[in-house]
Amino acid sequence: MTKRSSILSRRTFLGGGTAIAIALPMLEAMMPTSRAQAHGPRDPQRLLTFYIPCGINMSDWTPGQTGAGWSVTPILQPLADADLLGDITVLSGLDNVPGRSDGGGDHAAGTGAFATAVHVNKSESKITNGTSLDQAYAEFIGKQTPVRSMQLGMDGGSNVGVCDTGYGCVYSRNISWQGNTPLPKLTEPQTAFDLLFSGFDPGASAAELQRIKAKRLSVLDHALDDAQALQSKLGATDKVKLEQYLDSVRDLELRVQAEPDAPACDLDPGFPGEVGGDIDSRVEMMLDIIIKSFQCDRTRVVSFMLANAGSGRDYGFIGAPGGHHNLSHHGGSQPTQDLLTIIDRWEIEKLAYLLRGLKDSPEGDGSNVLENSMVFLSSEIEDGNSHSHNNMPVLVGGHGGGTMPVGQHLQFEGDPLGNLFVDMLQKLGMDTNSFGDDGTGPLGI
Repeated sequence: MTKRSSILSRRTFLGGGTAIAIALPMLEAMMPTSRAQAHGPRDPQRLLTFYIPCGINMSDWTPGQTGAGWSVTPILQPLADADLLGDITVLSGLDNVPGRSDGGGDHAAGTGAFATAVHVNKSESKITNGTSLDQAYAEFIGKQTPVRSMQLGMDGGSNVGVCDTGYGCVYSRNISWQGNTPLPKLTEPQTAFDLLFSGFDPGASAAELQRIKAKRLSVLDHALDDAQALQSKLGATDKVKLEQYLDSVRDLELRVQAEPDAPACDLDPGFPGEVGGDIDSRVEMMLDIIIKSFQCDRTRVVSFMLANAGSGRDYGFIGAPGGHHNLSHHGGSQPTQDLLTIIDRWEIEKLAYLLRGLKDSPEGDGSNVLENSMVFLSSEIEDGNSHSHNNMPVLVGGHGGGTMPVGQHLQFEGDPLGNLFVDMLQKLGMDTNSFGDDGTGPLGI
């Protein structure tokens, strides 16, 4: 155990230079003052941005109550059906002002700002933007996984040309950005699978898991020995804290011993299987690949577009014919809004499919992947008829390693969406206080 300026260090590196760390509790002997320090999220943490087009029928989306115990709305019902209400946070009253267009083109402008909170340039050729939420986190965690990040979607199309009233198609068809550069998405499940799992050997993973398990047990043994040796140097308060720490280490040791020696992310020989021609099966196949990529730790950062901006997909197969974009200009017609609710509910069914798959994916410490993830869902506009960028439909799935206020509907009054992004990145361990054009601090959730 080392000292720094006569203060005990909280983190001791063990195992002969293996760079594996065991954190002691924050003892009084370690602090220059008695001020407590907050704990960060568990590792590894995953982040996914989930884009849905053409806004939401807000009257059937927004819960009528705030806090916990809110009544489920028609659009959010699939989350209740999948027993996921305790795993999500619904946020109302957030504005994405940078997504406003310079006269027409709100679908493209809003999609450009979807995960960047940056006002984009109205042009086909002079493309500008900022770094998106997913890429900020991908840059932060670096090369911790075989694939740095994945950009996926269901609709293709060239980035060349104008797609929305003077705005380049590049804005309508991408949500992942590194500054002014879009990161194009993959739209074929088999291609995404091949890229993510190229060279993946479940047999080798089993051997690696056994090696890691043995190393973790060795580290825990060292931690117990060092902590016990420290007891005689501590005061009464610190001794109580240290004993609680020792109990937690012993408990962790038992859980590590009980961990299976086979990887939890074995791939079935037929995975991902044949892709059907219908959009339902294609979407769920892509979501299965995302679930598996998080479960196997092939990547920790994914962006997903359920469709491109202003999508005209026809949902006659679920009883809502007429084209999504056309229907979104509902003009206050209740029958048309009812059709939009059918479409929006289908979109949330796909979100529920993803979240349920993550929740059913166990982690080695007894938690699940959803507990250690954040899934940001929203659209490019609030409502397809008004093209508003105020009071955006926003939902965050996952617990963020215990940092998210799950099970609640939170109401804000025109706070910037960028502030939510600051909050999320801080909860993911990043030291940042600004994001995009108007994110000036954490939202405080």
